[in-house]
Amino acid sequence: MLLVFVHGWSVTDTSTYGGMPDALVAAGAAASIVIERADIRLGRYVSFHDEVRMSDLIRAFDHALRTDIPNNQDGRRTFSCITHSTGGPVIREWLDWAYGDNLVKSPLQHLIMLAPANHGSALAALGKGAIGRIKSGLGGVEPGQGVLDWLRLASDESWDLAHRALRYDLGQGPTFPFVLSGETIDRKFYDFVNDYLAEPGSDGVVRLTAANLNYSAVRLTETDELLTPSADDKKHRDPDDRQYRKLVAEALARAPRAAFGVVPGASHSGDDIGIIRSVTPRNYQSKPVVPLILDCLKVVDAAGYRDRMDALDQHTRNTQAGGRRFVMFAFHVSDNLGRRIDDYDMILLGDGYSAEQLPSGFFIDRQKNDQSKGLVYYMDYDKLATLSALGLRIVARPTIGWPGGETKTFSGYYPCEFRMSGAEFRDAVKPNETFFIDVILKRHVAEETFRLDPLGANPDFKDVRPGRVIV
Repeated sequence: MLLVFVHGWSVTDTSTYGGMPDALVAAGAAASIVIERADIRLGRYVSFHDEVRMSDLIRAFDHALRTDIPNNQDGRRTFSCITHSTGGPVIREWLDWAYGDNLVKSPLQHLIMLAPANHGSALAALGKGAIGRIKSGLGGVEPGQGVLDWLRLASDESWDLAHRALRYDLGQGPTFPFVLSGETIDRKFYDFVNDYLAEPGSDGVVRLTAANLNYSAVRLTETDELLTPSADDKKHRDPDDRQYRKLVAEALARAPRAAFGVVPGASHSGDDIGIIRSVTPRNYQSKPVVPLILDCLKVVDAAGYRDRMDALDQHTRNTQAGGRRFVMFAFHVSDNLGRRIDDYDMILLGDGYSAEQLPSGFFIDRQKNDQSKGLVYYMDYDKLATLSALGLRIVARPTIGWPGGETKTFSGYYPCEFRMSGAEFRDAVKPNETFFIDVILKRHVAEETFRLDPLGANPDFKDVRPGRVIV
């Protein structure tokens, strides 16, 4: 078995793999899996220079496969890959770039991702300097901006990869993906200034929701139908007959099922409980991640992959029994002309479709990506799942007014809402996952924005009012 290791961002030497390679050699022999040291390759790539982007890394990886692996000039030698952190997205981008339209020709058999930042990391928003100063075993240098941009939550790059991956099912082979990630915080890295290092539902760097390749996507599109405000909403509005444009769900899609398991007692980094670095040939029998990796390496067909998915699902339920589970909503907002909308308020609605009827403590974190303008909400799934109704209200600017009311601007957007029942929420949204939401609003224009007057009228239109909205 040719086994390739690929590290995470900002790493400067291959000691980041710890004793995991030798531990797998020893553990594999005991499990009748032959892994020879001579067939192990330790990946090293440069992510700490600003000019290096993800697209550069995948081309360089493809070249390394063909030149650094003996007798592999055609790139056809079968191999398995164990990645850590950003290494997961690197190999997924490579797989999509090289074989996305013809996956049956992929030489990659097992893609075992340990704590992968598949949908980004909350830490990436802190910036190069702050991450470089964090003592969390990330490598000791500032990460390069090119890779860091990819890792921002709701980045265009990670968003595009997630949506491209909706179209193919890796679980049918020949490539079988696995995500193994922890949610234990190594307190010696705790930083009272940066809460992300001790965030619930994460390993101190990557949230389970951002690691998991089980996710969903939907498009919410504005219609002409009107929704009446909730009773609580009316209390704060004058007049209280204001209405919202209705958003409807379209193109709901779910990624093909992928193997996902929560590893007990594993943090992102560190010599004590780091999911990869802490493993050695002496302690591997006490590290839950090692037998999980070996079970993944045993998969050879679709039936075996389904069995492993079922087993990891049960393992995750056992690991998380009695604990909190979380969900991540990622929003991109644009209009029907294809323009990205930057300035908007996104308001969650609870029972009665009221912003006042949400469970206490459900909201964990909010991030907005200043490049993609995407917005991410990180929330307690189990608290949201108690609701009988759930909705979203979006008020984008410029706001042209209220439907049927006075027009305030010459062009802009109406306030809109999306509503669903609690049962619909529980059916569509799952714990430990990300839900990608594209919101498409209509750009409305007032009729006085442009008029054609008869010759001789010569009106002064310096103080003209917008007039009615063009239907």
